[in-house]
Amino acid sequence: MCGIVGYIGKRSAYPILIKGLHRLEYRGYDSAGVALINPSSALHIYKSQGKVSALEDTARNQDLTGTVGIAHTRWATHGEPNHCNAHPHASQSGHIAIVHNGIIENYAAIKERLQAAGMTFRSDTDTEVLAQLIEWEQTQHPQSIEQAVRSALKQVEGAYAIAVLDNRQPDTIVSARKGSPLVIGVGEDELFLGSDASPIVEYTDRIIYLNDGDMAVLHSGQMPIVTDLHGTIRQVDVQRVALTVSQLEKGGYEHFMLKEIAEQPTSLRACMQGRVSKDEIRMEEIETDLALWQQARRLVITACGTSYYAGLAGKYALEDLAGIPVEVDYASEFRYRNPVLCKGDILIAISQSGETADTLAAVELAKQKGIPVVSVCNVVGSSIPRASDKVLYTRVGPEIGVASTKAFTAQVTILTLLAIRMARMNGTLTDANYRALVREMSSLPDKVAAVLQQGEAIRRMAEGLSFASNVLYIGRNYNYATALEGALKLKEISYIHAEGYPAAEMKHGPIALISQDMPVVAIATQGKVYDKLVSNIQEIRARHGRVMTVVTEGDTRIANMADATVAVPAVSEALSPLLTIVPLQLLAYHVACLKGCNVDQPRNLAKSVTVE
Repeated sequence: MCGIVGYIGKRSAYPILIKGLHRLEYRGYDSAGVALINPSSALHIYKSQGKVSALEDTARNQDLTGTVGIAHTRWATHGEPNHCNAHPHASQSGHIAIVHNGIIENYAAIKERLQAAGMTFRSDTDTEVLAQLIEWEQTQHPQSIEQAVRSALKQVEGAYAIAVLDNRQPDTIVSARKGSPLVIGVGEDELFLGSDASPIVEYTDRIIYLNDGDMAVLHSGQMPIVTDLHGTIRQVDVQRVALTVSQLEKGGYEHFMLKEIAEQPTSLRACMQGRVSKDEIRMEEIETDLALWQQARRLVITACGTSYYAGLAGKYALEDLAGIPVEVDYASEFRYRNPVLCKGDILIAISQSGETADTLAAVELAKQKGIPVVSVCNVVGSSIPRASDKVLYTRVGPEIGVASTKAFTAQVTILTLLAIRMARMNGTLTDANYRALVREMSSLPDKVAAVLQQGEAIRRMAEGLSFASNVLYIGRNYNYATALEGALKLKEISYIHAEGYPAAEMKHGPIALISQDMPVVAIATQGKVYDKLVSNIQEIRARHGRVMTVVTEGDTRIANMADATVAVPAVSEALSPLLTIVPLQLLAYHVACLKGCNVDQPRNLAKSVTVE
């Protein structure tokens, strides 16, 4: 949600800032803006409702000179998305400009106090309150912009990542973070700011990850000075990032989502590299602390959205194969319900970005209770891995499309590997079954590639869904999670209401909805409950419902009952979600394209939910 870019150095700032905003578009936003200090120390702010391209139109033929600037893409929280509420926000005098991700929870009380003191406000945002508070601190106690920001932040409650300019100190950017990510890029006599590394990697691979409570002062030609809010300087660790510009581009695909679906054979290989050999699964994160896993009595998985459904698929594998109890909790509920955590529990936190606010809060809660935390994450150096005791990185590269695809399959892969490895440790698998599963894991990338070859058949299936208002997805056992995730994909990008449901629960309510106008997508691959799914499909057909199915290659029994069918290669039931989800990802993609929706940036959604 929201995106920050900053630059201070010798180059023209505007082109760097605009390109950076384009790199951050995947995060979701509804307005954009930029603030520049020109060579005469004048502060210019340009902003626009809508896309970054609209901002470029607004700024065309304006004074865009200057080597210092900050920029922002806003996802509305306080105040509707319009020009007035777009960032950057200026202080009353016009000397100070600020961009802000997060929410200032006590903004109303601060605003009331400042209004009583005579300050006026132009917007409905909590961010402008922070800009005015910083200026108020300067008027009450003459001080530098750094000191004023520090004084102001001591008075606010909530989450923030900010960048602040003051044209009376034109060679300075002040930044700070609490509960919202912010990184600094270190170049040659120049510094960059970003909500993540994506707007920075074109210029430098040297990154400083700010910690919660950090404040950083950036001057051209100097290393940033990083302190806490009391001014105590801390040593910084400059890390090298492996992210490349080519990974942030579409590479000839029409959409990032399609590219990322197509990348899954490669991403699964990367996820399994060094963890899966011909006959063995070895995960360094487990091997270096076997006692932790051997003593585990229960695993508690917490996540949000797609990651939650990955956790649900993992629950089936961990309980079925390894025989260990698993609880799966929405992080947003976990943090507020006083969860019971006991000695012998391990919390597994799943987040693609590593910045999901609710999941990070769940991690912190578990740590307060003395429970070891293991995270499953894609972004190296992000907040959740840094707060965890151990990290299982998925290694799939950046995921730009808001609707998660390759991150889901990688998360399920990690949890499945963990299940097989723990089963080996616990003695719940025979040698033969263990080695058979390991070999099947190695074959998955090729099997996913085979599913991807059916793109045209899936596109034709999408034509039968594109006019629907409601769609029901059903699955059982391992593929109940697949049904939930498939329905979520359709909702996210096509705006069709879809619901995932356990197929066995049809008679407990959903069967009342079945008609010719209510398509059903059934995940009906071979497994323990295959015959039960056949019965479910027959019940739907008896009520004139339209059925689209995902089946195992060679299955004609269900294919003959269905209106449309996609087949996936045969695989052990425990691994089946890694194949059955792929046609559902493509199905959602093609439906959204047929409806003319913005596939990569669906309305109201953000890639990384860093605020509640």
